[in-house]
Amino acid sequence: MEPSEFTQDKFGSLVKGPHGYWAYTPHPLPPDIEITPRLLRELSDADHALGELAGVARTLPNPHLLIGPFVRREAVLSSRIEGTQASFSDLFFFEAASWKEKEVPDVREVSNYVKALEYGLDRLKDLPVNLRLIKEIHAKLMEGVRGQNQTPGEFRRSQNWIGPPGCKLMDATYVPPPPAEMLEALDSFEKYLHAKSDLPPLVRLCFIHYQFESIHPFLDGNGRIGRLLVTLLLCVDGLLPQPLLYLSAFFERHRDEYYRRLLEISLHGNWMEWIGFFLRGITSQARDAIRRSDLLLSLWKRYRIELQAARASALLLQLVDELFNYPAITNSIAAEKLGVTPRSAQLNIDKLQKANILKEATGRARNRVYIAREIISIIEQEEV
Repeated sequence: MEPSEFTQDKFGSLVKGPHGYWAYTPHPLPPDIEITPRLLRELSDADHALGELAGVARTLPNPHLLIGPFVRREAVLSSRIEGTQASFSDLFFFEAASWKEKEVPDVREVSNYVKALEYGLDRLKDLPVNLRLIKEIHAKLMEGVRGQNQTPGEFRRSQNWIGPPGCKLMDATYVPPPPAEMLEALDSFEKYLHAKSDLPPLVRLCFIHYQFESIHPFLDGNGRIGRLLVTLLLCVDGLLPQPLLYLSAFFERHRDEYYRRLLEISLHGNWMEWIGFFLRGITSQARDAIRRSDLLLSLWKRYRIELQAARASALLLQLVDELFNYPAITNSIAAEKLGVTPRSAQLNIDKLQKANILKEATGRARNRVYIAREIISIIEQEEV
């Protein structure tokens, strides 16, 4: 990292490390920026799209309906930015059938992201978004996967850096603050999380995402934790009643620009382009979430109408609802969810197979996994 590349010291400062390398420490939030007409237009678009999505979330017949598929879509795409290759189907099979991770590369990392996000959402009942919660979520994310030897749940005590695979510290594209400066930056970061602000909430949120990534407080998993925080804060700040919006799909589609916009703040203080990019991501993903929600709700209504016309039992309708939270199931999972015997669970599964709602996907005589193909298809489909 060359000091000559940094043309703006208004928003951060360079620090010389103990071995002669240079590192960057961002100044405390918020930065001094100008609210331009262009930013106001982009903010208006994002607020409007987010408001529409919030309306969809409030009208869900079951507040937990659809959350599971959206969480898992985020887990796959956020992990994919970091280089994992696991697919949506890999994740569903792994979670439903407890497949060993060696059979499906990277899938445990994706599954851990689901656990970390669900853990964080649940902990919000007892904790605000603070450094303690961030460390707890990180411990869940890194448990039993690559990086588990790099102090999961603890802020780093050594220098890390960002750059091409295999690059050395002196050749890094970006070097975050050394440990002592990092702790000071984290203290300021936490204070900003709890401080009142007159800024638009979405602008404040894009500040927070950059700040966390520029501090880079863990030896591994910073990108995933930073993106996960966006979802938690959307819920905490009351912008969404349910966790239905995730930015990883947008960031993954525009990966090079995502990293470039973040770096340009540190190098040149280019906040405006980052804010615009972030707000366009909110708009894009809110609209996509609305479209997928509409498709899933239409499918849910069709299934219920067809089953009710066939005089389906309440248990069968309950099992259909479970599929819209998690579209892969086994006999044992169905029995547990419905509170019935394995034989009764299988009878209900068989009825959904006959109705072409479920399809057995393993071809095995035992330990079968049944998937709801139409639901998974909506989750997996490319954005339009």
